[in-house]
Amino acid sequence: MKIHEYQGKEIFRKFGVPTPRGIACFSVEEAVAAAKQLGGKVWVVKAQIHAGGRGKGGGVKVAKSLDEVRDLSKKILGMQLKTHQTGPQGQKVRRLLIEEGADIKKELYLGMVVDRGTQKVVLMASTEGGMDIEEVAAKTPQKIFKVFVDPAEGLTANDAAEVATSLGLPQTARGIFQSLYKCFLDSDASLVEVNPLILTGKGEVIALDSKMNFDDNALFRHPDIAALRDLDEEDPLEIEASKYDLNYISLDGNIGCMVNGAGLAMATMDTVKLFGGSPANFLDVGGSATPEKVTAAFKIMLSNPKVKGILVNIFGGIMQCDTIAKGVIAAARDVKLNVPLVVRMKGSNEDLGKKLLKDSGLPIISADSMGDAGKKIVAAIKAKKPAKKKKAAPPKKPAKKAKKK
Repeated sequence: MKIHEYQGKEIFRKFGVPTPRGIACFSVEEAVAAAKQLGGKVWVVKAQIHAGGRGKGGGVKVAKSLDEVRDLSKKILGMQLKTHQTGPQGQKVRRLLIEEGADIKKELYLGMVVDRGTQKVVLMASTEGGMDIEEVAAKTPQKIFKVFVDPAEGLTANDAAEVATSLGLPQTARGIFQSLYKCFLDSDASLVEVNPLILTGKGEVIALDSKMNFDDNALFRHPDIAALRDLDEEDPLEIEASKYDLNYISLDGNIGCMVNGAGLAMATMDTVKLFGGSPANFLDVGGSATPEKVTAAFKIMLSNPKVKGILVNIFGGIMQCDTIAKGVIAAARDVKLNVPLVVRMKGSNEDLGKKLLKDSGLPIISADSMGDAGKKIVAAIKAKKPAKKKKAAPPKKPAKKAKKK
């Protein structure tokens, strides 16, 4: 789960991480009132969406008067903000953060994620703040300093001191880094990113930005964080899928994939790509799917107008193949399926599942292997493409009538 910048900064402050003073707003009037309340002569008007690159997209502007706060708020609030993370469709801005101006002497980067290779939290720091860290990693990887934190020890004072030294910061910054690590750990975050972390003219270290993502599986421990979820920022199909406990992520292709198990889902999408297709989604129905759940999954996949075919790939372990077959049949009838459907099943009650599909009377294409399934769904979609209409021949010009003598 993602949250907005202003929400992340509220969490930061609870852990003693310094941030600029700011107020979240939902209207132009609230924005002007917030600037008055903050006082000062300079304010920053920030669009609040779940995406990076807001500044480059025109979603972060500096105002030097209340009139500018009003004008900029009018322009940003309600705009369709396009960044490298929103895609070409952009994201509508429904919230603003009005923040006091900061005296920036130096911009830095700090981030924390779980490194699966070492099974530790890796703290990444760079002097190249304000830039996309991916760009820094690609062009100047030597400018990224990393510390792998042993979860049994936490971020030690020595480690924090190394980070401060690498960034050219005073050693007083050690406490901020340790507070950020505690914030990451105690809130069950999967990502904490501060870009930029700034050094002010007075020598203060302040988190000028905040990006936090959380482990969905741990949200039951944090009802206060779960309450920060903004459904307006999420894909409607992903929201619908969550109601049925389905793991669904929209992609850009045209082949809907329904699989049980995340690993098998990834392998299925790779297979589709191998044979020239493109997956429209990641969809893991889990190990306890019911016919009702499968029907819901079909409806969600077909709600995507890009979907031109569906591939169901099931390994029957905990999940019984006949249960999936019943769900597929019920779903195909309920949604009046009109796109090609390929089903590959292996494992528990496989023969019974295949018999149910065969006897259903539905035009379901059966596949014996994952490769076979990938080939068949790609071929089925190509076969269904309507033939291009031939251009009509231009009408013949009427013959000229002979002139009477």
